[in-house]
Amino acid sequence: MASSFALLDWLTIGGYVGLLVLMGWFFSRKKSENSRDFFLGGNTMPYWVVAVSVLATSQSAATFLGGPDQGYRGNYTYLSTNIGTILAAIFVAKVLIPKFYALKVTTVYELLGDRFNANTMRAAGAMYLVGRVFASGSRLFLAAIAVAMILFSNIDAQSIVIAAFLMMALGFLITFLGGINSVIWSDLIQFIIYVVSAAAVLFVLWQAIPAPADEVFNALRHTPEGQNKLQLFNFAFDFSQPFTMISIVTGLTLLSIGSFGLDQDMTQRVLTCKDEKDGARALLISAVVAIPVVWLFVSIGQLLYVFYDRPDLMGQGVASAATGSFDGEKITIFMSYILNELPAGMRGLVTIGVVAAAVSTINSGLNSMSSVIVEDFYKPWRERRGAPAPDRHYVRAGQISMGVVGIALFLMAVLSFYWQRYTNMPLLNFALSVMVFSYSGLLGVYFTVIFTKRGSHTSVLWALAAGFAVTLMQQDYIVDSLHLPESFKGLAFTWKLCIGTGVAFLVCLAGNDHKKT
Repeated sequence: MASSFALLDWLTIGGYVGLLVLMGWFFSRKKSENSRDFFLGGNTMPYWVVAVSVLATSQSAATFLGGPDQGYRGNYTYLSTNIGTILAAIFVAKVLIPKFYALKVTTVYELLGDRFNANTMRAAGAMYLVGRVFASGSRLFLAAIAVAMILFSNIDAQSIVIAAFLMMALGFLITFLGGINSVIWSDLIQFIIYVVSAAAVLFVLWQAIPAPADEVFNALRHTPEGQNKLQLFNFAFDFSQPFTMISIVTGLTLLSIGSFGLDQDMTQRVLTCKDEKDGARALLISAVVAIPVVWLFVSIGQLLYVFYDRPDLMGQGVASAATGSFDGEKITIFMSYILNELPAGMRGLVTIGVVAAAVSTINSGLNSMSSVIVEDFYKPWRERRGAPAPDRHYVRAGQISMGVVGIALFLMAVLSFYWQRYTNMPLLNFALSVMVFSYSGLLGVYFTVIFTKRGSHTSVLWALAAGFAVTLMQQDYIVDSLHLPESFKGLAFTWKLCIGTGVAFLVCLAGNDHKKT
């Protein structure tokens, strides 16, 4: 247990956990009469709350820990990725959301069922489930890093396993009780907590640096290693870097289209609005508000660099770790600062900020995956067997499926511990790269459906498989195991997504089924 935690810190954390449980109980008082109420909140959610929920889910622990990690290691180029985010939000708002509302879907994969057949819908839903296990499991791993540092002051395998289990149990409890209503409203609380706590850290860090502002900025602009840490745009044609402008307007825009429009985890929130206009408005607001939020977290990393790596700016009289150097792993530098440098009380506040970001992602993953399992798989299976069930039965089925999903996410978090160690990728790169596995195939399929009249059930299946396989073949561990050319390992994940999407699109295009258009 972190010896640096005072009673006030533990009281703060205890109060936060109590608040989450209370919210889950509050929303559980209004029983969901059917699965649509449980998964879509009866299409009654205010657009501004949905916007915050989308933002909270997209940020998650990946931003809370990965943003400072990116700022400490690199520069501000990650902030420029919001260009791709906004482009993607506009595309989804104008093209996909109207289609979803017109069909009155509960899951986004029902669009494929309308175009082809129910088996096609289920195939896309299955690919989403695989990809969401990858993505949410990796984010659970990032949250486990923080919790392991708090409880055990290390990030050894055993500590990560215990921390991941505790986080999953908390997320499950909240979602099980209240469905999507508790998820979205708790996201609002989580968002406020982690943004306020991050702003407080930035303020304390800035006050702790005695050097004048112009010297700090000059030090960031001209590091001893020759790096400009204030660089915002990177126009280099370097295909090994994910945050160049050419990569942002291609691969990262595709990634955001997949996240906003084809990932039930995110799109489910947009579908809780009363109509397509409110859904589109919520999505666009979340994309714009993300800019200052990302700046906040990357800026923390920039100041952590000054604090730990530039003792010449800290002054000889500063009695802190800044007079020496950071000797831990880069991925834990933000948590090390929280536990060792912040005053009592504030440690607890910032810690619950990390946990809040993580819980927001965990409970959304549980709810969205459960909705796909019930609406696209279990419910049609029951109906085909001629065994109708009351609406409340499907609500209970959704709650049970959350338990199954929770186990899958926990196992993926454990796998992510070893995966990230093997690749040594920065946390943001790692969290984003795992999403490529499912998005490649889904993007190729949906682009075929939206922009052409081609495709068939069979070609969709092959396209989904091709997107996943092409992405898998480009992973470092596969390249090493199969002794493939080393050049396969040099591409940034954004270009791997472009390649996977292109292959999947061509494969899907090969089909030509005119039975349903």
